[in-house]
Amino acid sequence: MNITGTGVAIITPFSDNKVDYDSLSKVIEHVIIGGIDYIVALGSTGETATLNEKESRSILDFVIDKINGRVPLVAGNFGANNTTEICKKLRRYNFDGIDAILSSSPAYVKPNQEGIFQHFKAMSEHTDTPIILYNVPGRTQSNMEWYTTVRLAEESSTFIGIKEATGNLIQTTRILKNRPKDFKVVSGDDEVALPMIACGGDGVISVMANVLPKLFSDMMSAALSGDFISAKELNFTTYDLHHWLYVEGNPVGIKAAMEHIGLCKHDVRLPLSEMSIANYQQLTKVLDSILGS
Repeated sequence: MNITGTGVAIITPFSDNKVDYDSLSKVIEHVIIGGIDYIVALGSTGETATLNEKESRSILDFVIDKINGRVPLVAGNFGANNTTEICKKLRRYNFDGIDAILSSSPAYVKPNQEGIFQHFKAMSEHTDTPIILYNVPGRTQSNMEWYTTVRLAEESSTFIGIKEATGNLIQTTRILKNRPKDFKVVSGDDEVALPMIACGGDGVISVMANVLPKLFSDMMSAALSGDFISAKELNFTTYDLHHWLYVEGNPVGIKAAMEHIGLCKHDVRLPLSEMSIANYQQLTKVLDSILGS
């Protein structure tokens, strides 16, 4: 698949602590109508860490059915700290309807660069499904250095790109300069998605596009076409919302925003907690200003 453009890491709506499939259907239609290029289900924004394996599979099957081939689907529930177990999962998993997987670098154990390389190399040897690497040291506490990314890209064509979520444009530019021709680099941080395109990046896997799919997709399309004047204005239009989406963590903020526009409840699962009233009021004020502009 081609991960150029705007991907959206969709939320997993809950109601009374159960997956709310009616609202999930609304979210899927909202982002597709809004013009996103592909959907990522079961990422960090989808609260995958709070789902069991049965729920995760059920959500994927539901999303596959609702998308019905209209846009590509990336499955984000393939991050792991145990290389042996993730390779077993890859061998037995049914990938019908899934165009690629998103796999974050191992968390908590803080592997060195050789360990990260060998972990992903082992994964590539146990599946033919394209793999999008995911470097998010803010969650894993372990940075995948640019040379490890490039080494993996050169090692196997199974690795089709990286979601680079460091926000570090120096590291990103080094990947862009040294990557193989067909290896894509997309932002995992909405706030630096536009400058990453200016450096030569290929797109974004977005949180904000859950609530503002058209505005965010239009910004990315303008930037990728070289119209940075229009892209800059769209970026400024939505920019103040970034702070409020993350002030109490993700997906707490984006779920509050989605509730405000009537797509789902703001419910999250413990250990996450719903947004405070004061921050909710500020978020909705900014969001209303954007929607009214």
